[in-house]
Amino acid sequence: MTAIDSVTLEVPDPAAATAFYDAAFGLGERVRVRASNAPTDGFRGFTLSLVVSQPSTVSSLIDSAVEAGATTLKPVAKSLWGYGGVVQAPDGAIWKVATSAKKDSGPATREVDKIVLLMAVADVAASKRFYADRGLAVGKSFGKYVEFAMPSSPVQLGLYARRALAKDAGVSPDGTGSHRLAIGSDAGPFTDPDGFAWEPASA
Repeated sequence: MTAIDSVTLEVPDPAAATAFYDAAFGLGERVRVRASNAPTDGFRGFTLSLVVSQPSTVSSLIDSAVEAGATTLKPVAKSLWGYGGVVQAPDGAIWKVATSAKKDSGPATREVDKIVLLMAVADVAASKRFYADRGLAVGKSFGKYVEFAMPSSPVQLGLYARRALAKDAGVSPDGTGSHRLAIGSDAGPFTDPDGFAWEPASA
């Protein structure tokens, strides 16, 4: 079964980005960085979500990200589906931290239950077929959203219509140039119809 072992963010300053992610989220080898100055402007076409167990953990992670230098895009707030907030890292990557729980069940932790990569695509149905043809099993699919069933994968994957994903992140959908993202997986190497690059997983 296909698994995503890690995502690599291409950043102007790897040392600064490593320091930020260690301080903000502490995700270890699941999120890596490497040097790149590939031209990019505006929304880069993806978000990374951290799914956690309770509201206090959402607040803890968002606070540590802001203290480490992130910019708030959506302040932490309650919603119909739970509790969450969105920040943008100094390298430009957009991070959402959320929980479906309405109340805390214990003290705040820094434990992340799931990392989810959401990729903005031009044609959800076409991209869904593209990935299904490469062996990814569809878990949920409705309208502008597709979630793949990857139960043992360190990083989960979903597809979202570009405008819908940008709205969820609190940014304009406009953007051009490189995604500045590489996906490390046993499925690679290939580049999908929206320009997302998959690479062989590295130790």
